[in-house]
Amino acid sequence: MSIHQSAIAHLFSLFSNDAIEHIQQLPQSGGDRVYFRIFTSTQQTYIATVNNFVKENEAFFYCTAHFKHIGAPVPTIFIKNDEGTIYIQEDFGDQSLLAILEQEGPTDAVQLLYKKSLKALAHLQIKGAVGFDYDNCITSKVFGKQAILSDLLYFKYYFLDTLKLPYDKEQLGAAFEVLSNYLHEADYQFFMYRDFQSRNIMIKNGEPYFIDYQGGMMGALQYDVASLLWQAKAHLNDDWKHDLFKYYRDCVAELLPTPIDAHRFESQYNGFVLIRLLQVLGAYGFRGLFERKAHFLTSIPMALENLRSFMQHYRIGIDVPELEKVLNAITTDDVIHRFKPIRATKETPLVVHIKSFSFLKSGYPKNVSDNGGGFVFDCRGILNPGRIEQHKKETGRDKPVQIYLQEKTRMEEFLAGVYSVVDIAVEDYIQRNFEVLEVNFGCTGGQHRSVYAADALARHLKNKYGVATTIKHIEQNFDN
Repeated sequence: MSIHQSAIAHLFSLFSNDAIEHIQQLPQSGGDRVYFRIFTSTQQTYIATVNNFVKENEAFFYCTAHFKHIGAPVPTIFIKNDEGTIYIQEDFGDQSLLAILEQEGPTDAVQLLYKKSLKALAHLQIKGAVGFDYDNCITSKVFGKQAILSDLLYFKYYFLDTLKLPYDKEQLGAAFEVLSNYLHEADYQFFMYRDFQSRNIMIKNGEPYFIDYQGGMMGALQYDVASLLWQAKAHLNDDWKHDLFKYYRDCVAELLPTPIDAHRFESQYNGFVLIRLLQVLGAYGFRGLFERKAHFLTSIPMALENLRSFMQHYRIGIDVPELEKVLNAITTDDVIHRFKPIRATKETPLVVHIKSFSFLKSGYPKNVSDNGGGFVFDCRGILNPGRIEQHKKETGRDKPVQIYLQEKTRMEEFLAGVYSVVDIAVEDYIQRNFEVLEVNFGCTGGQHRSVYAADALARHLKNKYGVATTIKHIEQNFDN
């Protein structure tokens, strides 16, 4: 067991007498939280979260207790440790609304799940705002002018400026000011979920349940519905967006004591759609262009196409010509194509051969490609888990070693640099129909760091390019 798993097992024992069969680490999301699923002898499962950002955890605890009180579909928190860094909560399973949409397509049953989610959202936003103490928010208490400007600047610095397109900085700044003022004065200020997307809606027994709402604050109702309906990966068609927005507006109208101005409500909604689309591009730019995470890089073209669709069919009700000029410039075919990675096809001859080796035992692998193309990366600058007694007999394919490398070393930073260099070669080789590229990772024993890095690169290349790879771990005597 890793250190985290041991701590989780101890905490669980204080809450339940059920025997733990095993604890499985779950794929990490965009944040720093690490999730585990606890499997017990009674067939019950639980989710354990490890997060050293205590303030974020405290916000989650407060929001959960508050929303539970009004009957919102949020998880039960069973126990947390004294430090507030580990907690165990109800498990809603693996089926998110996005996963069901991707599996089943835009069916009537899926649309019903969206409607259930929107109705529950309206309830959480409006009823949940009553008595809510915004001092418990992680950052801002209100999604006001400063927060809106921050989202716009996030887009500017982490996405727009990376394109190096010409624009009038002074006029764009003025446009940001006009837009933030317009949305800052929006009506219907209640609790704003902030990250209400289909990945954060879990479906269990045909009902929606919400997770990851701890980043919420006071804000306009329309922001959250814009986040859900305009999520790039969901790719909802215009009819669905229109019908679901109207349904949500009706749900809101039922909960408010006075009639709403439908035209104004929709106009402000369009403004928040735009803010959300730009905030997402900023996030994709930061995670993808700066941190070099493949998932976010491949999401950029979808986000740009989403923005282009919005620019073609919707209006925000205010005049911001420089912003419109900039947005039209970044949604051209040329710019979108720039972010679409070259993909291998069935006819692509390239195979990337990836090896791990030991500098002390086998030395540099012999290059067998005709063109001699390839790389050797030295992993010895990364802390060696092999020096720790409990990891000595494990390899880079064992979970405890992987967790150590992810949390205790600069391995992810190292790999981001590797991806940047190797990606250039892979794209060039695909275009030129080269057949072989070799990438080798060496460390002291060829057991921990090099094995982990080789497997990570193979996953990256498969996800981003769909290119064929082989893996050989020389010292471990296993392939694949």
